[in-house]
Amino acid sequence: MKKYNKKDYLKELFTLSLPVIGEMSLNTLLGIADTIMISYFLGKAALSASGFTNQLVFTLIFIFTAFNVGATALIARNYGEKNYKMLNKVASQSFLLNLILGIILTIVAFTFKTQLFSIFDLSVIARKFQVDYFKYIAFGILPLFLNMNMTAILRGSGDTKTPLKITFISNLLNIAGNYVLITGFGPFPELGITGAAISTTISRVFAFICYGKYLLNRNNKPHINFKNMFFTKQVFKPLIKISLPSALEQTLMQLSFLTIGVIISKLDTTNEAGFRVIMNIESLSFMPAIGLSIAAATLTGKALGEKDKSKAYMFGKLTALCGVIWGISVGLLFIFIPKPLLYAFTNDPLVIEIGISTLFIAGLNQPFLNYIISTSGAIRGAGETFSIMLLTIFRLWIINVPLTYYFIIVKSMNLKGVWLSELFSFTIASFILLILFSKKKWLNKEITL
Repeated sequence: MKKYNKKDYLKELFTLSLPVIGEMSLNTLLGIADTIMISYFLGKAALSASGFTNQLVFTLIFIFTAFNVGATALIARNYGEKNYKMLNKVASQSFLLNLILGIILTIVAFTFKTQLFSIFDLSVIARKFQVDYFKYIAFGILPLFLNMNMTAILRGSGDTKTPLKITFISNLLNIAGNYVLITGFGPFPELGITGAAISTTISRVFAFICYGKYLLNRNNKPHINFKNMFFTKQVFKPLIKISLPSALEQTLMQLSFLTIGVIISKLDTTNEAGFRVIMNIESLSFMPAIGLSIAAATLTGKALGEKDKSKAYMFGKLTALCGVIWGISVGLLFIFIPKPLLYAFTNDPLVIEIGISTLFIAGLNQPFLNYIISTSGAIRGAGETFSIMLLTIFRLWIINVPLTYYFIIVKSMNLKGVWLSELFSFTIASFILLILFSKKKWLNKEITL
């Protein structure tokens, strides 16, 4: 077996993570393209409406796609063991599970849309925008659901370049579609916020077709085989066992985001729009950490499949270090040059004024946020999802949500209260995670098939 030095570890980590970072950044840009165009062409009421709609849709999606965590861990472990037959069984059965859940979720979203959106306290004009936007964005729920599963299958087997290529093309399609359908450019009709929804849905369907074509090809190492597309105890039991803590974690995480969204909706439209702008800026800031996290999950899982715990630990350690360095770098940008970042998303002077002071707090938060994201990926890749779930519940429901309520509702603070509560929660959680990681118990997690 090859003896690694730090340069080799970093090379393998970045070879796998850079395409993921590119892909995740492009996925985020898809949402950002909507935000910028809706903000500039349609105003802050439309921005507020689309933001709350996407928040609710992604809350439902992220809860149920948490089962992909188990799929990635199992695929990575079998990839390390070179057990490609079992790898493809896991891929096929995880796809079937996501297909079933995606259909159920789409039906629920269409059936209960009125009840779901009633939790937000929006203005009359924002509510109208929300209805128009959701009518078409909902058709993209199932393809998006399956795209996330197929991406997880490819990442688990070490292929991060194919998702990058597909995401790049689908994003170009979305950005072009946004412009021509929102504004009515050339022969296209001027559809406003409906055009943004249609364009996003078309791009997600296109990506689904590309992923499906690739994974149905039996010549590729990870592939979906209809012969394996029925649940077996051998695969389904460990898949659910590993994924359930992540599913519960995502449920409580997304419910906390939803709760914070409800609290934000009590503020005025300027604060609501500012929230969406800063969320988009911050979402770009932690994309590298997510890319490192996903790469670390694959590499630690593969190393443990090769029975090399020291290698798995080193990948986790370097991932955490890279996450912190990135967090410090981007935090300095938030603190010292907030105006150019805000002007990229909005030209509303009131939104920019609120955003400057809020970005200062978000900048202080970045090293802790990026450390947690990157380090958690390494631990999840080993199949240890329960401890990360407990830490997430503690951070969100014991610290973050109560403090957000206190700062905004009790103390009548504006948007700054959201990121101030995050700063407290991420700082405390980072030190707990550091202790958990250093004890190395996560390296002993057994996965049996």
